[in-house]
Amino acid sequence: MGDNLKEKTISALKWSTVDRFGQQGVQLLLTLILAQLLSPDDFGTIGVITVFTALSFIMVESGFGQALIRKKDADDKDFSTIFYFNIGLAVVLYLILFFLSSLIANYFHQPVLENLSHLLFISILFNAMYLVPFVKLGAKLDYKSIAIVNIISTTFSGITGVTLAFLGYGVWALAWQTVLYHLVRVICFHYFVKWKPVLFFSFHTIKELSSFSLNLLGTGILNIVFSNIYILILGRTFPIKETGYYTQANKFSETSNYTFSSILSGSTYNLFVQIYDQTERLKRVFREAIRKTALIVIPVTLFLIAVAHPLIVTLFRDKWISIVPYYQIICAANLFAPLYMINYNLLNAKGLTKTTFRIEIFRKSAILVSIFICFRWGIIAMLTGYMLVNWLVFFISMLQVKKTIDHYWRNQITDILPGLKIGLVVAICSYSLSFLISLPILLLATQGFLAATLYVFYLKKTENELYNKGIHFLKSKWQILNQ
Repeated sequence: MGDNLKEKTISALKWSTVDRFGQQGVQLLLTLILAQLLSPDDFGTIGVITVFTALSFIMVESGFGQALIRKKDADDKDFSTIFYFNIGLAVVLYLILFFLSSLIANYFHQPVLENLSHLLFISILFNAMYLVPFVKLGAKLDYKSIAIVNIISTTFSGITGVTLAFLGYGVWALAWQTVLYHLVRVICFHYFVKWKPVLFFSFHTIKELSSFSLNLLGTGILNIVFSNIYILILGRTFPIKETGYYTQANKFSETSNYTFSSILSGSTYNLFVQIYDQTERLKRVFREAIRKTALIVIPVTLFLIAVAHPLIVTLFRDKWISIVPYYQIICAANLFAPLYMINYNLLNAKGLTKTTFRIEIFRKSAILVSIFICFRWGIIAMLTGYMLVNWLVFFISMLQVKKTIDHYWRNQITDILPGLKIGLVVAICSYSLSFLISLPILLLATQGFLAATLYVFYLKKTENELYNKGIHFLKSKWQILNQ
């Protein structure tokens, strides 16, 4: 890997990590506070309406962000065209959803949703205003600026949400938190990028980029619809508090699972794009990313599944104990999600967006079948079906990687096995302690210490290079703190 690209990659991964862990850390703290101030009903109510904003975000972006990054000669006219397209589509979607708000409220049997959606849908407009500056920073691998913006936005909006919740605003506190998050991102991204659109719009640019972006758009829409399909089902057919339990379990699982996926989603795609025509080099970089990611993500995820009960009780108290099984199954469903994201980004970087779209079509179809089969047995059964589908699709993506860069199955499995082995050892040993210790906070602390000890011992014995890098990193940070 060339020195310049290597430095950019290391910087991108470092700041992506700071971004996601910083943002998720702040979000976790705020969520813990809000969980004590608000009810499961409040989280369920806001959960059903955010499905529509998330879908709108994907439609507004339309896959043009990655298309612009992939176009090596993109100029201000291209960026301006996409900027105006984003704004125009956002206005149209806001107006449509504004007038559909009463129907949405009736569908979920929640009258408050009508006025709540009028406020929350404003975030669609704000989102459109910062997409191009965000893309420009990503294209330069400037994840430092992105991290700063995200942490500032999360912190400011979160503090506002907590304040409103403390003052008794209920679900409206969550709505204002979301809107302010996107408003602050508009201000900050434009501050860092210093970019203004030119008065130019080209249908030729839209047509040119659409050949790449349309499949991404289709995949994105399917992802949003199906990642929120359980919210749509629960919100319609179960008490709204059940939606709240699921929403919180899903959000809490994102603190770990989505954090890793988000780090890899942007940084690996941008990296692969720069070397997509160098097959052997691409394969080496890909294998290194898979092996190191599996060695971190799989043990962490299996550990969280094993300690879910004392973890939830310690952080959320008995008020939220019902989310434990939801949380465990969602974590298990996302066990290979970051690895799947790397496979997905590799295929997209090679221009195989039709292939990734077809994989997602299959995934969504399989999810529908699993829901149809499992619905009669409730949400636990449906989530179990979701887990099995995710695992199956990951192995299908491995097959496509083999075809694309001639990377054999046995090598892919070999890259994953070390993380899986230490993960199972950590999880089994940690869970075994629950038969010996009953106090949740003491149990959790003991499990954490044991897991960390086993993991570090394993790294030192089998992954000496990675272990030494970790020790060097910690020593350098300690020296900085003591200066």
